[in-house]
Amino acid sequence: MGVLNIPAELMTTEALRDMAIATGVCVRPVLQRLTDSTTGESRIVPIPCGATLDSKCPPCAERARRLRIQQCREGWHLDTDPERDPAGGDLADDTAELDGDLDDTAAGDGQECARTEDEGSARSRSTRRRQDMPDLPRLPMAKTTVGRSFTGSDGTVYRPSTFLTVTMPSYGKVRPDGTPVDPSTYDYRRAALDALHFSKLWDRLVQNMRRCVGYNVQYFAAVEPQRRLAPHLHAALRGTFPRAIMREVVAATYFQLWWPQHDTPVYTRRLPVWRPNIGGGGTYVDPDTGAELPTWDQALDALDNDQDAVPAHVLTFGTQTDVQGLIGGPRADRAIGYLCKYLTKAISAGATAGTDSDEPTPAQGAHITRLHEQVRFLPCSPDCANWLRYGVQPKDAHAGMRPGCCPRKAHKRHTLGLGGRRVLVSRKWTGKTLEQHRADRRDVVRVVLEAAGIDLPEGAARDELTGDGRPRWLWEPVRPNDEPVPVVTVLAQLISQRQHWREQYERARDQQALINSATKINTAAEAA
Repeated sequence: MGVLNIPAELMTTEALRDMAIATGVCVRPVLQRLTDSTTGESRIVPIPCGATLDSKCPPCAERARRLRIQQCREGWHLDTDPERDPAGGDLADDTAELDGDLDDTAAGDGQECARTEDEGSARSRSTRRRQDMPDLPRLPMAKTTVGRSFTGSDGTVYRPSTFLTVTMPSYGKVRPDGTPVDPSTYDYRRAALDALHFSKLWDRLVQNMRRCVGYNVQYFAAVEPQRRLAPHLHAALRGTFPRAIMREVVAATYFQLWWPQHDTPVYTRRLPVWRPNIGGGGTYVDPDTGAELPTWDQALDALDNDQDAVPAHVLTFGTQTDVQGLIGGPRADRAIGYLCKYLTKAISAGATAGTDSDEPTPAQGAHITRLHEQVRFLPCSPDCANWLRYGVQPKDAHAGMRPGCCPRKAHKRHTLGLGGRRVLVSRKWTGKTLEQHRADRRDVVRVVLEAAGIDLPEGAARDELTGDGRPRWLWEPVRPNDEPVPVVTVLAQLISQRQHWREQYERARDQQALINSATKINTAAEAA
């Protein structure tokens, strides 16, 4: 096994952390106790943390980014429809939160759905398109996820795909560093609402694209912040379509948020209080009058019965839309790298993207603070505690809810409203889950090592059973009162193990390259 150049006991934790990052070892592993139920032997096993932000763990974040690059490349230029999951699953771990295949929606051209993802029961909504939005073209749907192919004059068949970039509209004039020229007139509330519901607008755009181009368009998309911290999205789309049609679809796409109005807070200083019921449960009441606040369902009923009701918010895309047609090759690889470039960065880090500094300037910091203040107190979902500020009880309300303290990621300073997935992948992009893509990467290494005659270490599969049908391997978390394991020791062992594995893999790869080269030479000699 490879060894460190300096004994671990003589190195500081910080030095070992730097070495772990350089080696590609997780810097904050989760310790698990692994027990072999057949022998009773037990040992501590460090598990990578799996972070996706390099501010938490650079090696794990970089591995996650490379996995996404592989996933994007594998599905972009397919010429046949991928097979679905053999188990019949919907690949929920690997899809956008609001990815709606056309067959699964009940919306008309207006897309104000008769049901929403936030409600368990159906609610009637008009499906008439807004009068201020252009109409959309519509084609008959073909049961395919593969775009058109074109045959060149030399007989070569080309199957181009599309790289799409969409942005949100302007909220006020900004300087080159992304900060507002006049913060007092910059529409921070609209910017926050657009960020909180951005994924819903993207879902609508995908549905419209599928209707307008006539087949089940598949996508791999990454959400990123611009310098002004407004979200924009890069998407690899399978297939190609006229640029004019794409821009028309983007311009005609909108999302109407049919929630109770939340423009002006009702409670700011004295908040609603929880009044428990005698038989259990409870309700939130006005702190002065004791009157019960309307429940979430009651607030929606009032909205449904109001003939003059208007949406609480309407989302549209901005005018900066870029559409490029690409064929698999170097240009497509560069586009994939650009698409996945900032996946390891926090949303708030977009203020310094493309600069030499990771720290925002005072003006950028103030811009982040003002936007975060809006995001923190606006409701993100029907069960968000922030509804109490607007005189509505959150869905499934319970004691202890407090506005400004919703635990969802969308309200955090580093996400600025974009608390969902940074990568949105349609269900039929590759037909594989992310774990299956991860297994493919492991298989590549396994094949190289086995070809070189290197035996892989025995694994501890969670589904391995003993002779009597019980699990052989027992995984348990290391408890705080267990005997502590020094961080220096754990990192030193992981670094040595990683160095050893890398040496084995490089030797095996070089050996395989020599064998392949010799085979080619012999084949050429026999042909001569």
